[in-house]
Amino acid sequence: MSDIDIRITGRAGRITFTRPQALNAMSYDMCMAVDAAMRQWRDDDEVALVVIDAQGDKAFCAGGDIAALYDTGTKGDFAYARRFWRDEYRLNAFIAEFPKPVVSLMQGFTMGGGVGIGCHGGHRVVDDSTRIAMPECGIGLIPDVGGCHLLSRAPGYLGEYLGLTAGRMAAGDAILAGFADHFIPREKWADLIEMLEASGDIAHVAAHALPAPPSSLGEMRADIDRHFGGGSLQAILDSLSADDSDFAQKTRAVLARNAPLSMACTVEMLRRLRAEDATIRQALDLEYRFTWRSMEDGDFLEGIRAQIIDKDRNPKWQYAGDTGPEAVPDAVLNHMLAPLGADALTFEGENRQMKIGFIGLGNMGGPMAANLAKAGHDVTGFDMADVTIAGVKMAGSAAEAAKGADVVITMLPNGQILRAVAADIIPAMDKGATFVDCSTVDVDSARAVAQQAEEAGLLAVDAPVSGGTGGASGGTLTFMAGGSDAAFAKAKPLFDIMGQKAVHCGAAGAGQSAKICNNMILGVTMIATCEAFALADKLGLDRQKMFDVVSTSSGYSWTMNAYCPAPGVGPQSPADNDYKPGFAADLMLKDLRLSQQAAESADADTPMGALAQALYAQFVENEDGKGMDFSAMLPRFEKRGHSE
Repeated sequence: MSDIDIRITGRAGRITFTRPQALNAMSYDMCMAVDAAMRQWRDDDEVALVVIDAQGDKAFCAGGDIAALYDTGTKGDFAYARRFWRDEYRLNAFIAEFPKPVVSLMQGFTMGGGVGIGCHGGHRVVDDSTRIAMPECGIGLIPDVGGCHLLSRAPGYLGEYLGLTAGRMAAGDAILAGFADHFIPREKWADLIEMLEASGDIAHVAAHALPAPPSSLGEMRADIDRHFGGGSLQAILDSLSADDSDFAQKTRAVLARNAPLSMACTVEMLRRLRAEDATIRQALDLEYRFTWRSMEDGDFLEGIRAQIIDKDRNPKWQYAGDTGPEAVPDAVLNHMLAPLGADALTFEGENRQMKIGFIGLGNMGGPMAANLAKAGHDVTGFDMADVTIAGVKMAGSAAEAAKGADVVITMLPNGQILRAVAADIIPAMDKGATFVDCSTVDVDSARAVAQQAEEAGLLAVDAPVSGGTGGASGGTLTFMAGGSDAAFAKAKPLFDIMGQKAVHCGAAGAGQSAKICNNMILGVTMIATCEAFALADKLGLDRQKMFDVVSTSSGYSWTMNAYCPAPGVGPQSPADNDYKPGFAADLMLKDLRLSQQAAESADADTPMGALAQALYAQFVENEDGKGMDFSAMLPRFEKRGHSE
């Protein structure tokens, strides 16, 4: 991704924002890429710590990229923004709770979404250029991304002051307010990063730090605490109005420009969070209640219009009187901060119910959908056949199953049908939802559908599976996924329910490419394994003795050791059940044909793949292989002589 550089260097997981021309503003894809990387690094013993930094001198991250939120919100589509905030807030909590040290180096502007990324780790570094702020009340929002948690823990009533005024914190201010830990001059950052990468020892951060610079906030503490401790926006405004000091009059003028509803809710949120000594999760839950309603019932869209779109700096706020903010009724505050019920924010380790559309409920898709429903997800399915799947509600059409879904999964016979279904369901899906195709199809179809989905504002993953019907029923499939980091991150929790392993293979089409290559190897090795058993029979070699030798020597393979085609030998397999299909020979032929289609398209020489395709075509179309397991090649070879 050109906007972010994610890699492992030495002992450090490295995340660098690389869009300085946009002040490193945080997009949804950037957010989900960070999430995906950190979830992988959490369990990677080679990664001792995480370092987050940014290119450019002006900003670490100046906030969220809100143009897409405005575009969808003004069209009456609130789902995209809600999904953005939900996933961003989950990432904020994940960073705060990360079990390994997280180092953030924050130069220049660090605002909004940048605070959510940079200010929740345990080792937050600032320099002389740092300016940290929570300016959300100026655009009709509230200090979110966990900002209210940080503000509620600031000394005295600095939180109320910073949250309502959007005051910019220099290095000393940020350390005083609890948004940063260490002051390290910028010229030392490169050396610090190099030492962290080489050693994985977090002690280098403190060793590089200098004493914190003076804080202007500290000098204003008496005035701030006197005026901002009243417990409500109206009490703060009344206190400032009664004081003719320079501080009071300037501060009241700043508040007069911001959204009264946002400021009133901010004060109420900080009061609640401070009283409850709340956790980061509790703070994010409270923030999400407001942001979830902010477009429909709040001033967020008007704030973006005035500040970002039209830039007239003249927003028409609710509760903005001629002489300044008016009192916001308690009933309105209670509504904006009321629990969301089924729409409430959830986190890792909690029950995250998704609304899932599942299209294609055959031998593979049916058990996969059932496993998702069993895990607590709300699954609506559709299939051309009249089927009943435990826990799955049935829709009358594919588009009906896809409407309003967080994720739509397809499991379809071929690329032509996939293209047709995609053309039907993509227009019905909400922008920001995820389209996961688990079919095994040609690479060109996978890429075409992914492009169509992305152009419609969806996340797209091609994720064919390996493991057969047994793996589908048992939830032990392997997923080979292609698509963006953000799309893979969204689908990964569902892969974890339906399977035992998911590998992100690359961009769109990479999942199909991996599946095709894998199954070409599988088809070739199964033929070789069956040929070897047939040869052993005619040489008078006992099958069990052959298995004992080959399974522990250089002939070792999955088709020998895990899926042996000889009945009564090795672990139980379809050979022990009259070759009733676990993976049908028909499907192997389909996959081998896809491999040769891809080989022709890529100008690749695959003679063994071509021979395997020809043998399976003969077996399925001209012999008795149709409807049999692909390992039923063994009885075929048993009957044939050398010249046949």
